[in-house]
Amino acid sequence: MGGKTDIWQGTLALMVLKTLESMGSLHGYGIARRIEQTSRGLLSLNYGTLYPALLKLEQEGTIVSEWGVSENNRRAKFYKLSRAGKKQVERETQDWEQTNAILPRFLAPRQEA
Repeated sequence: MGGKTDIWQGTLALMVLKTLESMGSLHGYGIARRIEQTSRGLLSLNYGTLYPALLKLEQEGTIVSEWGVSENNRRAKFYKLSRAGKKQVERETQDWEQTNAILPRFLAPRQEA
């Protein structure tokens, strides 16, 4: 193994929301770099996956965007959590924690007597 890992379906949105929750407003490139950094280089984001996810989150009302200038003095779209997004990140975090608690039951099932 040792290569980059694909992001599980359904987790990218939560990663984006948690990144914006902790970092505040970021442009797409900044979100991608932060997710890769948080994963300690184990995840590599494909921009063909990230930007549709950002668009979907924006259409759902969980994030909002505005144009600004990046640290490279380039025009960039910056994203941040909306009020609804703050509530959504709480719900999704709870759902993920519940799923995470169930998964070990399948990875190391007990022998039935």
